[in-house]
Amino acid sequence: MTAHTKAEIILEVKDVQLTYERPVLRDINFCIRNIVRPGFSQGQVVTLIGRSGIGKTQLFRIMSGLQTPTAGQVLIHGNQPVKAGDMGVIFQNYYLFEWRTVYQSLLLAAKKNKHLFGVEKQTIEQYAEQFQLSGHLHLYPQQLSGGQRQRVSIMQQLLKGSNFILLDEPFSGLDVCMLDKAVELILQVSLSDELKTLIIVSHDIETSVAISDTVFILGTEPGKAGATIKKEIDLIERDLAWQKGIKQEKRFLETIEEIKGCL
Repeated sequence: MTAHTKAEIILEVKDVQLTYERPVLRDINFCIRNIVRPGFSQGQVVTLIGRSGIGKTQLFRIMSGLQTPTAGQVLIHGNQPVKAGDMGVIFQNYYLFEWRTVYQSLLLAAKKNKHLFGVEKQTIEQYAEQFQLSGHLHLYPQQLSGGQRQRVSIMQQLLKGSNFILLDEPFSGLDVCMLDKAVELILQVSLSDELKTLIIVSHDIETSVAISDTVFILGTEPGKAGATIKKEIDLIERDLAWQKGIKQEKRFLETIEEIKGCL
């Protein structure tokens, strides 16, 4: 197992319930801890898995502060209740301001980060080179490919400076080449800061698990209405985290089958 320690809690979901005409989510409790690895700036990559219609989107919105639960709360930054804007949110359609150029949108994001005051332009150029978008800064979103829009969306959230980034189906609709690039990009972001925490909601179980350190499985239990966290899988303890080519390993494939069995 790779040397590491799990330090302070950086995000905690406590007793979250969501009820409309019937319970949708119940007794949602889990936490994410700061992972410390000797010699690495190691952030956290967490995957939330569940069947379609189980309540993943609602939990995603609650965690981002965009939806208020019926009961319970999400705490970040040392027991502070999360509010809209605290987390970077990258939706599946990679929403961008269609009437602004890529540069204009990125500059707007950078100006929201007090740590970038006076160096917004240089930082945008640095990220653009890093994400292979230097030649696209003065284009409009409709002139970009799906993969380019995805990279711009991720850059926006990085420039805003949030330690938390929620990604809704980041691998959906990508071809094989773009899928590999998306995976590399997410790993690159996770290594940018020790407290950088990425939370992925995806139907692509194999790809998500292969780059995660923890998996939470959302599902229902017999005789109880509403979905809850049925299982937490610590991929570090299983020696499945931070390894290239892990998809071919027998123990990885066994874990995937275990996850599918819980859905």
